[in-house]
Amino acid sequence: MKNQKLLIIGLVWPEPTSSAAGTRMLQLINLFLDQGFQITFASAATKSEFSFDLPSIGVTEQEIKLNDSGFDSFVSALNPALVMFDRFMTEEQYGWRVKQQCPDALLILDTEDLHFLRIARQEASKKGRQFANSDLFSDHAKREIASILRCDLSLLISEAEQQLLRQQFHIHPSLIYYLPFLEEELSEDKIAHWRGFEERNDFVFIGNFLHEPNWNAVQVLKTTIWPLLRKALPQANLHIYGAYPSQKVLQLHQPKENFYIKGRAKNAQETISNYKILLAPLQFGAGVKGKLIDAMQSGTPSVTTTIGAEAIKGEMNWNGFIEDNPTQFAAKATHLYQNKELWENSQQNGIGIINQRYSKILFGQALIKQLHGLLANLTEHRQQNFFGQLLHYHTTQSTKYMSLWIEEKGKRS
Repeated sequence: MKNQKLLIIGLVWPEPTSSAAGTRMLQLINLFLDQGFQITFASAATKSEFSFDLPSIGVTEQEIKLNDSGFDSFVSALNPALVMFDRFMTEEQYGWRVKQQCPDALLILDTEDLHFLRIARQEASKKGRQFANSDLFSDHAKREIASILRCDLSLLISEAEQQLLRQQFHIHPSLIYYLPFLEEELSEDKIAHWRGFEERNDFVFIGNFLHEPNWNAVQVLKTTIWPLLRKALPQANLHIYGAYPSQKVLQLHQPKENFYIKGRAKNAQETISNYKILLAPLQFGAGVKGKLIDAMQSGTPSVTTTIGAEAIKGEMNWNGFIEDNPTQFAAKATHLYQNKELWENSQQNGIGIINQRYSKILFGQALIKQLHGLLANLTEHRQQNFFGQLLHYHTTQSTKYMSLWIEEKGKRS
């Protein structure tokens, strides 16, 4: 597979210092670079000052437009062997153009998380009721699952989401592939340089504020959990970090209550490593929460909810506590904060989870082998996915002509 061309179509330009999604994308890019791929990253999004410098690692950047036939000429000339769509929205926009210009390209969808699952949980939470399986059957689900069926392989970061697609929606196992965060194993040398229990103080939360679950979690901290923790631990502080804080976030900054909004963290793991405990009372969401992986990578125990911990630990012990009741959440965070033996045991649990469930050595090569097999048998693979062919034939036509209509309308305006 060396020297083969990979085109990645990004919903946004990767910002690994802003979000777990940016970190995930950079991990994938580095995996393919290590295999000798020639990578082009294309996006119609506007870059920010925090966008990663892809050319510095040998990746070609290409600006593209929405609803623009110029993409057809670009992708045809590039003629990639593999095309990866960053979330299903990019597949909807560009999938039919890729299929038309490069019919033999292997189509990969990196889901990041199942958007329809996150949205369904969010809507249930806003309505103040428990999430039910019936909430899943939405227009969002129809769009995202159609995209999964149109692709040759979809990457899922969560085993729970892999199981959901197989059991609830009967997606064939050959179309979905579990690929967790690809982490460096925690070596004895790195662990030896962590700050110890006595060297750490205070609590931390971190998360991109453009992501609704993070904003909601900060509200829960401010109104429900922190008042309880502050009463139990009056000398402790809570520091909130996150990219793109809005004015409503900044207004929560209350030094008199030991509640501090700190803004963007330059390096998530280095920042978290200064604190005793990470708090993540997430009420809804999907995928795997990068902040909790970062906490384990920095030797920081955490207290989170069932949603926060979903699909991370498997059958292993958590590096702290999983608790949904706010009163118990605060009580267990207090206990963990004060008990050195419990704290150190929790830290060890995190080391085990990272090294056994997220090692890039364990998972990276397996993906490359899977893709090699698909490229060698792509025709047969697609024949077994006849529903995907049907969707390409029918659904894509409507997307195609809508896009062409928008493009023509733009020329006349």
